[in-house]
Amino acid sequence: MLARIDVAVIGAGVTGLAAAWHIAQTGRSVCVIERHARPGLEASTHNSGVVHAGLYYPSGSLKARLCVEGRDRLYAFCRNYDVPHAQCGKLVVAHDAEETARLLAMKATGEANGVRGLTIVDRGFIREREPHASGVAALFSPVSGIVDADALVRTLLRVGEAAGVAFLPGAALIAAHTSANGMRLVTAREELVAGAVVNAAGLYADEVSRLLGGETFTIHPCRGEYVELAPAKRHLVRALIYPLPYTHGLGVHTIKTVHGSVWLGPTVRFQVRKDDYEDDRAPVEAFFEPARRVLDGITLEDLRPSGSGIRAKLHGPDVPYADFLIRRDVCNARVIHAAGIESLGLTSCLAVGRLVARILGKIA
Repeated sequence: MLARIDVAVIGAGVTGLAAAWHIAQTGRSVCVIERHARPGLEASTHNSGVVHAGLYYPSGSLKARLCVEGRDRLYAFCRNYDVPHAQCGKLVVAHDAEETARLLAMKATGEANGVRGLTIVDRGFIREREPHASGVAALFSPVSGIVDADALVRTLLRVGEAAGVAFLPGAALIAAHTSANGMRLVTAREELVAGAVVNAAGLYADEVSRLLGGETFTIHPCRGEYVELAPAKRHLVRALIYPLPYTHGLGVHTIKTVHGSVWLGPTVRFQVRKDDYEDDRAPVEAFFEPARRVLDGITLEDLRPSGSGIRAKLHGPDVPYADFLIRRDVCNARVIHAAGIESLGLTSCLAVGRLVARILGKIA
């Protein structure tokens, strides 16, 4: 007889783990199905570890709402469970009057989204806070921060298992069949029947939706590459220094991680493959001029290659923006999607998980 479970979550990144934890707290039986041997091996840990404030997203969007809610929930979670983090604040720098006017617009958007404490600051403030940052003015966001993404993944797994979540690693979804009794899920390890399925499969959410008999959408993989500042130059950066954003990204910015290293990035490159982190990477030289836009006193010799990550975007290069896809599937009512959770996914994961649990509560 097949094992039966109330809810199966496909994908053990921070979105899937947070959703499973919230669902388990409602009293339902939950398992997380993950194709890799360990959780969080894709976008959840291939990122800069920034805790975003909520500056960039259209007011009223899911991204704006869940970023602000998720940020506060994430800080509280990190404090409660001793996840390394720091609410270090960040500067978004401007270099002339036109860019300063854009800072004012960003500040208005952030305030409309409920971001607290935003301030336009002058060169003196910049120099006091980040002595080596460039710019004539900046938007200071005191609620931005950093988190240890690996530690967050491990902690979400731990608290989920303590709440009764079963974790099935090395169990890629192969097939699914819907019946009156639920969904029969065939994985590389075993088969089970689930009353409902949460699609939190990240880069593969579109493929999982097709396997589940769900609606059709496309995930566009978008690679972001980083370089690292030489250890002797880490003192040049104290926290987070950003340029003004552009169409498909937030620009090459500096991040001082919880472990003290300094990353610069990420780049933006839409691509075909969802597992290509290294082929044809940008040379270190490509980072130098963008880095000088935010940081004084560096040379090309101070930069060295670092990691890369792939964002799971719901839009391609011809479209500037798409919101999260978090809702019940329009073709299969047993499926809930948490797809297109890119960029601010780490920040918003607990709010996304809570929303998924609430939507699930409306499914018979």
